Amino acid sequence: MYLGLDIGTSGVKAVLVDGDQSILAEASTPLRVERPHPQWSEQDPHGWWTAVEGAVTKLRTSHPTEISGVQGIGLSGQMHGATLLDKDHTVLRPAILWNDGRCGDQCKTLEARVTDSRTLTGNLAMPGFTAPKLLWVAEHEPEIFAKVALVLLPKDYVRLRMTGEAVSEMSDAAGTLWLDVAARDWSDSMLAACGLTRDHMPRLIEGSQSSGTLRPDIAETWGMSPHVVVAGGAGDNAAGAIGIGAVAPGRAFLSLGTSGVYFLSNASYSPNPALGVHAFCHCLPETWHQMSVILSAASCLSWVTRLTGHDNEAALLEEIARDPGPDSDLVFLPYLSGERTPLNDPNAQGVFFGLSHDTRPATLGRAVLEGVAFALADGQDALGVNGTGIESISVIGGGARSDLWGDILAATLDQHLTYHVSGEVGPAFGAARLGRLAVTNEDPITLCTAPAVLRTVTPDPTLAEALAPKRERFRRLYPLLKEEFARRPA
Repeated sequence: MYLGLDIGTSGVKAVLVDGDQSILAEASTPLRVERPHPQWSEQDPHGWWTAVEGAVTKLRTSHPTEISGVQGIGLSGQMHGATLLDKDHTVLRPAILWNDGRCGDQCKTLEARVTDSRTLTGNLAMPGFTAPKLLWVAEHEPEIFAKVALVLLPKDYVRLRMTGEAVSEMSDAAGTLWLDVAARDWSDSMLAACGLTRDHMPRLIEGSQSSGTLRPDIAETWGMSPHVVVAGGAGDNAAGAIGIGAVAPGRAFLSLGTSGVYFLSNASYSPNPALGVHAFCHCLPETWHQMSVILSAASCLSWVTRLTGHDNEAALLEEIARDPGPDSDLVFLPYLSGERTPLNDPNAQGVFFGLSHDTRPATLGRAVLEGVAFALADGQDALGVNGTGIESISVIGGGARSDLWGDILAATLDQHLTYHVSGEVGPAFGAARLGRLAVTNEDPITLCTAPAVLRTVTPDPTLAEALAPKRERFRRLYPLLKEEFARRPA
């Protein structure tokens, strides 16, 4: 029996998986994001731990026998979050999250200090990454920076609470800008540029390796053996790849979670920072991957659901599907938290363009679905995978529940999309697989196959033709508004 824990932005998911790789049970607990100032996005690390305990308690209550048989636990988590601890492992301030945009100036400072940073890290310095956050803290909160003894990523803080060990793994560490991605090791020059050393960093392992075992008190509380192995785990996207079987080179998936990710597995380190493409380590030894990332995807759908007064996303999607109104020219820019690939602009903002007296809630909702699809298509262009013969792209995340969105995505991307059983819990399922690998040392390629297919979506030429002029309008709008976005108040 294996447990996967995914520490997301909006909540923690836990899945219990048996030896046949069947999901026996799942549980979730919500999390809150605090935005005390424009461009800020923070969470209390103690909230992650409380949510993890809540999710595990639900599983123990419903499946006590199965929980007692857990042999391995894998961790998945939101990437980039700066969790700052003192020498006693006390949290010093709220964690600064991946979609926080306050560190634009510090990104410029970092690249000026380390002129080969893009070669070392494979990435542009972007505000969401961890390293510029530490420069911001050093500049604006020096009394806190002076106390920093350990910097952890969100899932690795949870690991510390579970095992007492300060450990990270390659896929998540690659998103800090402190990792030499090709060498799979901390970069002393990148750390020094932030006033840090290796002493401030956790020990590095591969995601399929053991990072330690549960503390006895945690094992007793959770109804488990104290010998349960905790795997290195993965950043949420690499864990999603493990869960959906995107392990071999050329396998790709789309993740429609809080953010939107276009993920491509690679056989070697393949950086392309000029277009804002992320080149990270995969969570298996000697493997890498590329990603294009948009900062708001399913979160845009949640936002417009609240905006239009619907009870939930499903209700709005139903209204969009049955809306008989004429086609609209309304275009939505989904930059509610700024944007990464390919724009790298923390100042970018969400925009509805083309509102009229005929605009209805369904019109707004459809424009949001289309706008996210257009932004992901920009990421596909940056990855350069158009026409490369990718056979099919898997879809995971909460947005994978929408058939309508799948039709829009397939037509916009001109790609066949495959939906799998339990795709919405892909990262948690991938974490459980990593927990198993840390126990059994099986062949990852043999274990990490794609789950059963629910449906495949083929691009609709008629829909693609209808969307093409709207995408062209979408692409014209950002350059026209970029200067105005830069004037937004701090």
